[in-house]
Amino acid sequence: MGDPWLSIIGLNEDSLDGLSTASREALVNADIVFGAPRHLELAQAGARGQAWPVPFSTAPVLACRGMRVAVLASGDPFWHGAGGSLVRDLARNEWHAYPAPSTFTLATSALGWRMEEITCHGLHAAPLARLRGVLAPHARMICLMRDGNAPAQLADWLNAQGAGAATLTVMERLGGPNQRLRDARADAFSLTDIAAPVTVAVELPSGVGLSRASGLPDDVFAHDGQITKQPVRALTLSALAPRPDALLWDIGAGSGSISVEWCLAGGRAIAFEQHLKRIANIERNIADFGISHRMKAVAGLAADYLADHPIPDTVFVGGGARQPLLNSLYETLPAGTRLVINGVTLETEALLAQAHCDRGGLLMRFDIAQATPLGPMRGWTAARPIVQWSVTL
Repeated sequence: MGDPWLSIIGLNEDSLDGLSTASREALVNADIVFGAPRHLELAQAGARGQAWPVPFSTAPVLACRGMRVAVLASGDPFWHGAGGSLVRDLARNEWHAYPAPSTFTLATSALGWRMEEITCHGLHAAPLARLRGVLAPHARMICLMRDGNAPAQLADWLNAQGAGAATLTVMERLGGPNQRLRDARADAFSLTDIAAPVTVAVELPSGVGLSRASGLPDDVFAHDGQITKQPVRALTLSALAPRPDALLWDIGAGSGSISVEWCLAGGRAIAFEQHLKRIANIERNIADFGISHRMKAVAGLAADYLADHPIPDTVFVGGGARQPLLNSLYETLPAGTRLVINGVTLETEALLAQAHCDRGGLLMRFDIAQATPLGPMRGWTAARPIVQWSVTL
């Protein structure tokens, strides 16, 4: 372990009384103590205390190399805390952590919930839409909130998502002598005088949340008609085979619906779209689904920008493949990259047929029809056939 200059100390609302002997010793020996004003007061840091800058930055701490430095964080510094941000720029022998029970642990202990049956979310600086992908019937989640106004905003957001019957337990100053828990329904939320730090536990009602299967309804996306339709999207996502943290290049993204569903499955995506008006729809979908940390839109011809972005694990081309683009992808992508291309024109079909002949993979054609009115009765209305080539390079 050496002799670390930085001590990262978990501190809860029970102040110094809750610290272990080792945590107390690290705090006492520190030349300077960083933390939120609340933490500095709880730790009685006095003249040694220095509040975090606004906006938050770890630079002042890193500038103190050579001194004895303590950083105070709520509970477990490496669970939605400052710990991960700090050690990213440090060698392993430069720091030591002294965790305390996390806010999530304190919350589940107060409610009697099983930790393994809930989801945990840090919403200090993240949009509420980040929760959209985890809404599910009767699910439970615990959310760390920004301030005392945030619980009412969360209630409004849940109400807008059709979860007005959700029960919110507003939990103030957990683990300390001023702890307070109050319940309210999302659609009748009227709690006031909410003191930070505040955490909200949510029990969701039935009938909420997005399907976990590929192929969400078209009307949940912002689009101008240029969208991979639901059944084809489901088949395409099956071919793409999303995996957690895998990176997708979505070329000719249209509304970005493929990328959105890829990210909801845990991946990351870069959506390339040459039509500027459609970029606005892609960005709206990114915001509405709360995936700005996983997905971004790039305006312009994809071929002009591919070299500026990280190499993907998977590539989808849905906006009219051409031989020059395929040549560029063949030259750029390493072996093992998954490539899926959809085509609707005869020219693209011929291109994909030749690619299949040259490189193998799987070539499929989808013919889909939907029942529509035909006079007083009904008949089948066929969509344009889709040809799909998928291959691992």
